[in-house]
Amino acid sequence: MISLEQELKNNAYPGRGIVIGRSADGKSAVCAYFIMGRSSNSRNRVFVTEGEGIRTEAFDPSKLEDPSLIIYAPVRVLGHDTIVTNGDQTDTVYDGLKAGLTFEQSLRSREFEPDGPNYTPRISGVMHVEDGQYDFAMSILKSNEGDPSCCNRFTYTYDNPKAGEGRFIHTYMHDGTPLPSFCGEPKVVAIPDDCDSFAQMLWSSLNEDNKVSLFVRYIDIATGEYRSVIFNKNE
Repeated sequence: MISLEQELKNNAYPGRGIVIGRSADGKSAVCAYFIMGRSSNSRNRVFVTEGEGIRTEAFDPSKLEDPSLIIYAPVRVLGHDTIVTNGDQTDTVYDGLKAGLTFEQSLRSREFEPDGPNYTPRISGVMHVEDGQYDFAMSILKSNEGDPSCCNRFTYTYDNPKAGEGRFIHTYMHDGTPLPSFCGEPKVVAIPDDCDSFAQMLWSSLNEDNKVSLFVRYIDIATGEYRSVIFNKNE
């Protein structure tokens, strides 16, 4: 298990990241999603609530240059499933689950983002909370070491997650040109009990220049009720 706080503080540009796990007291299913940006277009964003989920929107619409890849719904809820991704594949997963496909099958129609030479990975997660039971899955779709002719697909599933433990996956290993894609399995990190303190720790650990927005949700596994926190650098 690594320190998520130190992992973020020591990486100026992990890109976009997803954390999913279970609170230390075992009572909550937990997810977090953050976005960062190097360009003015990427930084000109905020998270806003939409239904039971969230979407991104331009903070200053007059400065929006290219909405593709940056304007999407990172979090959507379908019944007992909470979907969180770093792109419009949130809708792909939502529609796939609704049609009876699995999480992995739904993402078969997608691949990494068409933003060469970075070919940013698509990272996704789904949490299923029902009748006091909880499991989750995570996915990464990425180019083959920067070669866009091949898409490498990885899906990780976690049944009955351990209390106090989560998994962290992000788009880039670190800053660079081109940006190097995440590699390896999702990292094991600690998940505390309190939603607000967890959100504050994440937000304060992200690079001040590059961070844009953060979303954190704690779902009561017994009742399905949830609490969410949103931080936006642009206020």
